[in-house]
Amino acid sequence: MTKFSTDVEAANALAAAYKDLKTEISKVVFGQEEVVRQVLIGIFCQGHSLLVGVPGLAKTLLVQTIATSLDLQFKRIQFTPDLMPSDIVGAETMDRERNFKFVKGPVFANIVLADEINRTPPKTQAALLESMQEYAVTIAGQRYDLPRPFFVLATQNPIEQEGTYPLPEAQLDRFMFNILLTYPSFKDEVMVVKNTTSDENRTVNKVLTGEQITYFQHLVRKVPVADNVIEYAVTLANKTRPRINGTSQIADEYLEWGAGPRASQFLVLGAKCNALLSGKYSPDIEDVQAIAKPVLRHRLVRNFKAEAEGISVDDIVEKLMK
Repeated sequence: MTKFSTDVEAANALAAAYKDLKTEISKVVFGQEEVVRQVLIGIFCQGHSLLVGVPGLAKTLLVQTIATSLDLQFKRIQFTPDLMPSDIVGAETMDRERNFKFVKGPVFANIVLADEINRTPPKTQAALLESMQEYAVTIAGQRYDLPRPFFVLATQNPIEQEGTYPLPEAQLDRFMFNILLTYPSFKDEVMVVKNTTSDENRTVNKVLTGEQITYFQHLVRKVPVADNVIEYAVTLANKTRPRINGTSQIADEYLEWGAGPRASQFLVLGAKCNALLSGKYSPDIEDVQAIAKPVLRHRLVRNFKAEAEGISVDDIVEKLMK
């Protein structure tokens, strides 16, 4: 790995690597630039991401392409109603000499794609909780560390309600980002159809190694932040909490439940990375606002009034930022 003489030099290298990553990913995934940016911010912040969108928007393809460009070990878990926790973390088996040995599950990878995570019961969903928070799994009292870097990128299809199980709040809170994938623009869809119906094979080159990603993760945490930016992030998270001192009228009117302290941490951490990818060496309030929606949208619970009036979580976050 290349050694950098200063943190400024390393920050410039991260911004350059981000541009190269966008170029490589765009060979296969057309459009969705903001989605790609948010997923990469999550990775450089050592955070997990939840990708939500209707079927056919290339959620799985996006994750696979990012894993290829980052030269990381990639495993995909298809979540189904009959999936068991041992199918994720692994299990102890008996060998021919009647000795127990641990057979690792697919969670032992750098990037784990939890495909359609809301298709499996909460018992199995909970198998990911320790992995996402502690970067380890415990089987029969024995702790096994996961390879680093480690990320869970999960997908959800919001319109297929039958046969799905809502994610518990404890697990939702472990995701740094909730990233919405929308339908592509007309121009992007033309490009998708043109390129996916031809015989051309597009090769994605590797841009960063696991060692380099780990280095840049530490670099993001070293970025200095002004007190007013931290106070803005904490104030924004506080405004989402209804029926407490210092909250906003909007939260009291439209929210049943607000964001916890982890949201404040992710707002600051995400703002640091967003600043670096933009070529800045310290974040400002605009960087916090840029990542506020994906950080907050899965941590706020709307009340009946908000649902009846058709006010989305993103609408509420927009009002709070103003």
